[in-house]
Amino acid sequence: MDPYTPRARTGGRKKNLTLSAKEYTKITGTIASVRRNRQLTDDIVEEVDVRAPSSRESRGRNHNEPSFIAETSFVRAPLNSRVGANTSLPKAKGKGRQDSMDHIPVDMQEALILEDLLCVLSGIEGTYIMHHPDYSAEDDDPLLGIRYIVSPSLESSLRDMTERILPLGTYYTAISSFVESRSHLDFGLVNHALCAAMRDMLKDYQTLLSQLEHAFNTSPLFTLQKLWFYVHPTVHTLSLIYQLVLELAAIDDTSTDVSSSSSEDEEEAARNEALGLGGAKLKAVLSEMNKGGGLNGGEGSTIAVKGGEVLAIVHDRMQNMSGDPTAHKVYSTLLRAAGVPYVSMLRVWTMTGRLDDPFEEFCVKESKFISKGILEVDYTDEYWERRYTLRDGSTLSSKRAHTGVPPPRTVGGRLPGGACIPPLLEGWKHKILLAGKYLNVIRECGIEVQMNHKSYSDGELAMDDENLYKFIEDAYTHANSTLLHLLLKDQQLIPRLRSFKRYFFLSQSSFLTHLLDLAHTELKKPAKSASIVKLQSLLDLALTTDAQGEDMLFREDIKVTVAGTGLYDWLMKVIKVSGLNGGEDGEGLPDGANHDEPKKDKEKDKDKDKDKEKPMLAIDALTLDYQVKFPLSLVISRKTVLRYQLIFRFLLHLKHVEQSLTTMWIEQKSAPWRRPVPQHPEFEQWRLRVALLRARMLAFVQQILAFTTFEVLEPNWRTLEAKLAKVTTVDQLLRDHVDFLDTCLKECMLTSSKLLGAYSKMIVTCSTFALYTSSFRKSVNQALAAAEAGDGDQGMTKRWEFLKKFESNFNHWCFHLDCVQYYASSENVSLLPLVVRLSSIKTAT
Repeated sequence: MDPYTPRARTGGRKKNLTLSAKEYTKITGTIASVRRNRQLTDDIVEEVDVRAPSSRESRGRNHNEPSFIAETSFVRAPLNSRVGANTSLPKAKGKGRQDSMDHIPVDMQEALILEDLLCVLSGIEGTYIMHHPDYSAEDDDPLLGIRYIVSPSLESSLRDMTERILPLGTYYTAISSFVESRSHLDFGLVNHALCAAMRDMLKDYQTLLSQLEHAFNTSPLFTLQKLWFYVHPTVHTLSLIYQLVLELAAIDDTSTDVSSSSSEDEEEAARNEALGLGGAKLKAVLSEMNKGGGLNGGEGSTIAVKGGEVLAIVHDRMQNMSGDPTAHKVYSTLLRAAGVPYVSMLRVWTMTGRLDDPFEEFCVKESKFISKGILEVDYTDEYWERRYTLRDGSTLSSKRAHTGVPPPRTVGGRLPGGACIPPLLEGWKHKILLAGKYLNVIRECGIEVQMNHKSYSDGELAMDDENLYKFIEDAYTHANSTLLHLLLKDQQLIPRLRSFKRYFFLSQSSFLTHLLDLAHTELKKPAKSASIVKLQSLLDLALTTDAQGEDMLFREDIKVTVAGTGLYDWLMKVIKVSGLNGGEDGEGLPDGANHDEPKKDKEKDKDKDKDKEKPMLAIDALTLDYQVKFPLSLVISRKTVLRYQLIFRFLLHLKHVEQSLTTMWIEQKSAPWRRPVPQHPEFEQWRLRVALLRARMLAFVQQILAFTTFEVLEPNWRTLEAKLAKVTTVDQLLRDHVDFLDTCLKECMLTSSKLLGAYSKMIVTCSTFALYTSSFRKSVNQALAAAEAGDGDQGMTKRWEFLKKFESNFNHWCFHLDCVQYYASSENVSLLPLVVRLSSIKTAT
């Protein structure tokens, strides 16, 4: 027997509860004696009540009470007579309902009140212990329990003792109502387990009542004081459960408005987008309809107290009352019992990667609309970041929290339902999430992996058991090592990353040079007119010619694509919207979001931009794509491939400009450019200035290209290789890969609006200058012809104007060095080598 429900007797419980003939005779005699004494009392009262007939009428029903002496069934269970007696009579309120005990001896009062108490403790209204006048079965909350009052005519000492015991009836009825109401399906498995534990405790309490009833019927020495002695520990036990019931009921009464919260459930949002219901205007209309009661009557949907929230409440009560041994034992018992289904869900998730949570009670939730097929078009890592998430929205990186998190409760401040992580698992929630995610990825590959923990299969893990933490750690380690081995060994991740480096970072220069030579004609066309099929065939030819070793294995995965936007324009838009380098002037706002600029000027600028728009050449839109299958697409996702493409387009543009300027340099080594013309000194000075500007531009492009290749990409790649050799977790692998790409983008100056704007203008100026090679050749031939004719060169003025435009433009954007020097000294030390490389270009004249 549990210590908080003590037995009435010290001996063992009798298996046979039937009465012997001797006991039956003794009970019958006791009850007959009580009846005779009551009859004598009533006769005395009748004589007194001749003067007050109204009181006699109020007690007339006592004479009509059915005698249970003649009924064997009532003798065997005497308290059952109260059910029939009380249900057949009308319920009166107030003082008229109370029976007077003024003229009844004290020992008889004690016997009568004992009989009533045993009824009340079972939830049945007695004769002298009645419902409180303010109690209403229809209006009052059953979870608050039934309140009772004692007849004021009861002797004072007996009344004091009775009032000490009466709360048991309130506790019992409240807990019974809670168990009945929370056993419905909607309240989830944790509530069901909690109700089952409470029901077991109530069974012990009912067993105690049956023993007390037996003692009352068989022992003439059974007194009210003995009853208090036996039920005193139980009063405290049930009061603890009653307080828990009140707290759960109080929180459940508060409405949590999920529909009015700013965060929207991901699955519903995706469904709305698929149906064309994702517009901002429609969302605003729906929000107004909700506020006005157009959709759900103006009431927000409520989240019941279930799952982790129930465990958190029980745990908090156990911690707050840790100084009370009884409270600690009761709440720990309830916590252990209620946590069984939660631990079962945890075991299935961390051992198999399957989420079995029909009532949304577990700390992990699944967005079913996200599947591995989305990886082919996913540029935000939706599959890995949002397929399985914690319900409280927390992530390992503090950059952003997941959406779809309901607001906290107004009472207690906890997140509702499964979004509330049990305090005992708060520090382990990320490992729980990752263990299941890792195994789920393996299952998506068609490999069934299950932990074989013999040490945990024998004994049941409990919420407050230290073995649970060891189990989570072992499950996480097993899942992590299994997926890591699959990625690194079976899927050959590191060789694929090396091929990425060769192709996208142009480490294999012969491949790019060969491609540019083969596709020279096609790349001069506008991007929309270029044939992707022809470019792909030329790429395959270049790769077949130059690929060696590991490159031969992955060359078929490389594909040619054509971007729809220029590299620098696209990067500037991204920087302005997302503020990649954190807080520079003009960043963090979309285009045209500067409120200080008049609207008319904005419209004029937009018109000018439209007029200046020219069809983009294929060389400026050319990029590579890489087809990666699952599960490698988790590491080499569309998000990371996009970063590789940005770096590739940047390097390709530099390489193309370098090649164009080199071709121009070869052109300027020919005879017309080197022939001395003493009779035309102005032409010789102009020719020298053209060569000097070309040399400065070529030096600038070569220094940027050399810095990017040898000072940024190569050192960072060696750092990544060292990290991959020591990687221990899948998340660390993903994080190191993304950090490598982000570092490369930052040190290549592709994430700073000021740096990007300055040197992109310079590179475009160099590229445009190289396009005028034929124009400069024509000018040289005209000048030489005019010098030979001796008629004077009339076009020299236009040539100087044309050249000075390029010089002024290039010199204007040479303040790029000042920007680089500023950032190198304040934010990015890795730019210091570039400052040294570019210093000679700025000082050249």
